[in-house]
Amino acid sequence: MNGNFSVFDISGRAMSAQLVRLNTTASNLANAGTVAGSEAGAFRSLKPVFRTVMDDHGRATVQIDQVTTSKMAPSKRHDPSNPLADVDGNVWEAAVDSAAELVEMVETARQYQNNVQVLETAKGLINETLRMGQ
Repeated sequence: MNGNFSVFDISGRAMSAQLVRLNTTASNLANAGTVAGSEAGAFRSLKPVFRTVMDDHGRATVQIDQVTTSKMAPSKRHDPSNPLADVDGNVWEAAVDSAAELVEMVETARQYQNNVQVLETAKGLINETLRMGQ
């Protein structure tokens, strides 16, 4: 990739990536416990895939490459009273590990906050440098 990344570019891109990660986790948690009438129709958790982006000087940042669907299979449950049940009385529960998603959410929020702190520190250093020049 051509161009130069400043600390603001690097942290801003990292924050954008973490925001996508947080949104997919929120979507996964919102769909946890949902049921479908077929295995194909059951929700599967979403996972963002990141890739490294380099500038001309070897500085790296991150970018979302794609959002993939989990390979985890939905679980079949016999519930003939459910209106979504198939002819055999089965429904499929979403393939979402709620505990793992909560851990993911906490980790993502911490990484986002770390990048906010980087931006605040850089801004403070620039302001202090400008004050020294007065």
